[in-house]
Amino acid sequence: MQLGMGRELLGFVRRTLGESTPSDCELQGMVAHLCTALSDALRVADSRGALLGLPGSRDQVGSAENVTL
Repeated sequence: MQLGMGRELLGFVRRTLGESTPSDCELQGMVAHLCTALSDALRVADSRGALLGLPGSRDQVGSAENVTL
């Protein structure tokens, strides 16, 4: 479900950026939603890695709070 929502969000952002120049407020909103979607995707990947018994799955893949830009 989270991955499907992430795909929809990515499509929306691509269309929006292709059709117009969003305001700073719109860009901030899109970035916030993209961060949430990425965090969800990382959580899904981490969970699947743990189910497969991949070493370090739980402690190497973190939430958006652990990422430094």
